[in-house]
Amino acid sequence: MSPTSRRPATFKLDDPHVVVLAPEDDGGRPTRGTVQVRPEREAAPASVPVDPIMVEARRGLPWGTLFWTALGGLVLLALGLGVSDLMEDLFNRSQGLGVVGVACAALLVTALIAIIGREIVGLSRLATIETLHARAAVALARDDRPAAEAIVRDLAKIARGNPRLAHARATLQGHSRDIIDGADLLKLAERELMAPLDAEARRLISTTAQRVSIVTAISPRALVDMLFVFAAAIRLIRQLALLYGGRPGALGLIRLTRHAIAHLAITGGVAASDSVIQQMLGHGIAAKLSARLGEGLLNGLLTARLGLAAVDVTRPLPFTALPRPALSDLARDLLRTREEDAAPDA
Repeated sequence: MSPTSRRPATFKLDDPHVVVLAPEDDGGRPTRGTVQVRPEREAAPASVPVDPIMVEARRGLPWGTLFWTALGGLVLLALGLGVSDLMEDLFNRSQGLGVVGVACAALLVTALIAIIGREIVGLSRLATIETLHARAAVALARDDRPAAEAIVRDLAKIARGNPRLAHARATLQGHSRDIIDGADLLKLAERELMAPLDAEARRLISTTAQRVSIVTAISPRALVDMLFVFAAAIRLIRQLALLYGGRPGALGLIRLTRHAIAHLAITGGVAASDSVIQQMLGHGIAAKLSARLGEGLLNGLLTARLGLAAVDVTRPLPFTALPRPALSDLARDLLRTREEDAAPDA
């Protein structure tokens, strides 16, 4: 015990015998009957780490962009000169051939403009659906009623071209003036608008997965398997996009496929499929299936997993009120089909 220590005691701060010292004041020896109170020193505030300011490196000329721009310009000039020379040669040979050539060139330009316009509209529609999905996620988190009403109106515009959603749109219109929270309004819209589309999406995924499973099980060539699986996956992604209101062209389909594969990689789709396969085949089913049927089952499950990833990408609303389709449910359909196919062979 230090020499300055003493027994605990109670006192009032307004007592004239109580002296409050500064933290750095020594105070000396207190007089008899005087109580000295020295406040503890405040701890130094902890330093807050600050991220260093990243200074962007000075970028030079975009040589890659300049290269592709110049190459594209040269290709367009070459095509233009080639078409011009062709028109001159046709007119030199015959006036009729020149007119036919000009008509074909006009049709070519018109079709090209139409294709470009369709691609732009398709990309814009896909961007609208992606933005709608993000807006819905934010509105659900904030329970924002005005934002939910705007999202429901945009959903009704997208669903206007789908006759199977006429009753759902009428139901939502009837609840438009009800006092409903923003999150509940979006959940109601999901139940009314997305429920029939989700059921159809599950049917499309299950049908495509079964078709892939059957074809790859009986196909004798691996190249045929790869081509068929690729074509079936692209067709499935396009069907799902059309189902949920997107109308992708060639560029839009490439973009959707890239997003679906990226989503599949982020969510660990291959690993999930592998665990489902091990779980399903570990219960005595492997003994009933041949090696080719097992390979077909694997391809079918991977196709189904890609379809589920495409649903997440193309669906305009996140899964909140409705359950997300599970790979295990689709796997049961595939296993049921495989058992039916294996039964006659047994």
